[in-house]
Formats: sequence, C-alpha cells, structure tokens
Amino acid sequence: MELPEMESMASSIGVSVPVLRFLLCFAATIPVSLFHRFVPGGPAARHFYAAATGAFLSYLSFGFSSNLHFIVPMTLGYASMVLCRKYCGMITFFLAFGYLIGCHVYYMSGDAWKEGGIDATGALMVITLKIISCAINYNDGLLKEEGLREAQKKNRLLELPSLFEYFGYCLCCGSHFAGPVYEMKDYLEWTERKGIWQSTNQGLSPSPYWATFRALLQAAICMGLYLYLVPHYPLSRFMEPEYQEYGFWKRLSYQYMSGFTARWKYYFIWSLSEAAVIISGLGFSGWTDSNPPKPRWDRAKNVDILGVELAKSAVQLPLVWNIQVSTWLRHYVYERLVQNGKKPGFFQLLATQTVSAVWHGLYPGYIMFFVQSAIMIAGSRVLYRWQQASQTGLIKKLFIFLNFAYTLLVLNYSCIGFMVLSLHETLAAYGSVYYIGTILPVVLILLGKVIKPARPARSKARKDQ
Repeated sequence: MELPEMESMASSIGVSVPVLRFLLCFAATIPVSLFHRFVPGGPAARHFYAAATGAFLSYLSFGFSSNLHFIVPMTLGYASMVLCRKYCGMITFFLAFGYLIGCHVYYMSGDAWKEGGIDATGALMVITLKIISCAINYNDGLLKEEGLREAQKKNRLLELPSLFEYFGYCLCCGSHFAGPVYEMKDYLEWTERKGIWQSTNQGLSPSPYWATFRALLQAAICMGLYLYLVPHYPLSRFMEPEYQEYGFWKRLSYQYMSGFTARWKYYFIWSLSEAAVIISGLGFSGWTDSNPPKPRWDRAKNVDILGVELAKSAVQLPLVWNIQVSTWLRHYVYERLVQNGKKPGFFQLLATQTVSAVWHGLYPGYIMFFVQSAIMIAGSRVLYRWQQASQTGLIKKLFIFLNFAYTLLVLNYSCIGFMVLSLHETLAAYGSVYYIGTILPVVLILLGKVIKPARPARSKARKDQ
C-alpha cells in the first residue's frame, strides 16, 4: 500500500510511484555506503552489512520477489563453483544468462521502462555479471600463471569465497541497482582492508568526501539538463505526423537531439552510483604518479561525458560509455574468444556486441543497436587506418574530422533502436533518414577491403583501433 505523500510527490515530479520508490532507495545507497566505512566487528560484520543492506534496499524498491530472483542465479553460480570448479565459469555463464533471459522474456521490462515503470530486472543484469566474473575467476585459479592475460592474473581466485563474502559482493553498496561492476578480489581486499586499502604510516585510504561531492554535483547537473531537454524531444514524436513532415536534415537533427537528451538520464544514474561507491571507499583505485601523489577514484567511474559527446572515433565509445560493463565484456567475452597467437577480428566484435544485446533484453531495438554498433566500430577502424596512412598533416586532420562526424552521425542514428525498442518503431526511425547510419558503415567496410593503405613505417596503429 502506497502512502498518499508518495503519490503526491511522484505526480509533482512527473514519475510513477514505483520509480519514485526506486529513486529514494537509490539515493539511500549513499548514506548506507558511507556507514559501511564504520561498521564494527571486522570483515565478517562488513560482509553481513553489505548483504543485508543490499537485500533490504532491494525489498523496499522492488518488493520481496526481487531477492528471490537474485538468489536463484547466485545459488546456481555458487553451487557450480563448489561442485565443478573445472567448468564452473562456463556453467555459470550459461545458467546465469539463461535465467536473466527468462526474466527478460517474462517481464518484458523495456515496455515498462519506456512508460516510466521499474522492476528488478535491471538490478539482476548487474548481479548476473558479478556472478559470472566470480565463477570465471575461480575457474582461472586452477590455471598456471604463465600464458594468462594480465586481467586474469590480477583477478583470479585461488580459494573459494565464503557464502558471506559471495552474497556481500553481489549486493554491496546497492551497486546492483545500476552498477558499477567490480571484481570479487577487489571487494575482498577492500572489506579486509588489504592491498591499497590497508593501513599505512599516513593512515587509511584518503578521504572520499570531495570526490563524492563532485560526483553528486555532476549528477545534479545531468538531471537538470535531462529534465529541461526531455519535454522538447520526446521519443513518441517519431511516430507522429509532425515528424513525418520534417525534411531529411531536420529528422537527422531530431535523432541526434533525442539521443543526446536520453544520455543525460544515464549520466545522472551513473554519477549517483559512482558517488555511493566512492563514499564507501571501494571507489579508491590508487595514487597518481604526480608529486605530491593524488588519490584516484575511478574504480566506480562508468562514463566520461565529454569523451562520449566528443568522441573522435567509434572505437573510443566502449572506453568512455558504461565503462565497467565494457571492461567486463572485454575481459570475459571478447578476449576469451581470441585464440592464442591470433588477432581479434570482426567475429569477436560482433559476438561481444551480441552478448551485450542479449544482456540488455530481447527487444529487436536492442539487437539492432548492438549489431549496428559492431559495424559502426568496424567502419570507424577503416577511417582510422586511412588517417594513419595519410602522408600530409592536412589530409590526416581531414580524416580525424570525418571520423568524428561519422561517429556523431551513426551513434545517434543507431541509439534510436535502443530507446524505442520495437521493430516497427526502430525501422520507421531508421527508414525516415534512408538508413544512412547503416549504409555508411557498410560502404566504408567494403571500401576498406578494396583500398588497403600501407602501414606507416615509423609507427603502427594503436591496438585499440
């Protein structure tokens, strides 16, 4: 039963009561995370606090059923680590993803999210990644260190975490609401005050309060911009006669502004979750090499706003957008599909983007967006290769500008599918601008097969390009 005050508050800010309840619980992760720094009783008490507060906030936000949904894949993942360590990574990957897909199909959350609703599926998405990474890292603990990638060496688990540690990891700081994803090994060292969190002659890890304030200020600015822009660029307009009367360039600019507007909502959510993880101390990631050294707080950073909006290449986008999930996909999908001694290609890129699409949900808009993003990145790589092969500075600058404009165009064209979700609306939006954001990358890829510039003798293209 909802309180009358919540109904009036929700209507005053233009959201539903479930969304308001979620936002209040999401904001509560900040004081909850702050108190984690001061929980008495050592690591065991901190693990219990992390699990209990995470489950309680989930109950308040989504209801009792949310924790039941979380327990199923968490139990399956832990059981696979106990019973079959040799294959627990693969088993957990398919079981956890299978359960998540089942929930996506049952709840079809995207429709509710479009209409301003909310459910626990988004939180389950984050927990799924944590469960899988924990199992894969425990699996990697059986392997010899020689031949492992740096990420595998850093994150592998030699011993099975206890149930307390495992549940605390999955639910800590309310980070399962919207991320970020972090590693079990980092969580354990932070909880036990080891590694970069251990006591030194100068005391404990540095104060997180200034970094928290900056994240909260960023969140406030992002929400203000979103609330200002969203009435001017509603998604519903794509299916209205008014949009059909626009000329080509006005339709293209409206697509850009719709994508630009929608991103500020994500910037707000991620900035708030970043603040919660920073204030707990878990967001600390070491010291800079400057003199004097300064603390870095980028473990919880999920977006570089200027990096997204001013990206010079589509290849840069996974490095600046949903950063922690992109890192997870790189370590646990992309790199593991590459055979030893071989270079990754379009197959690994497409497979990774497909996994990302399924993780988000089974809507056609998601699938089309992530397939689009794969060919968008491939097209951007062609432009980058031509840029690197340019013999004059003017031509090189021209290709830099073309790659920037290309990324701006194709990103905001593609993201419409991510927002409207349905096949009909996605195709209608893409078709209204003559599928330019699909045709252009394909043309570039085909041209790249024909026009193969020689590599510059003095330097090779960067690996991430």
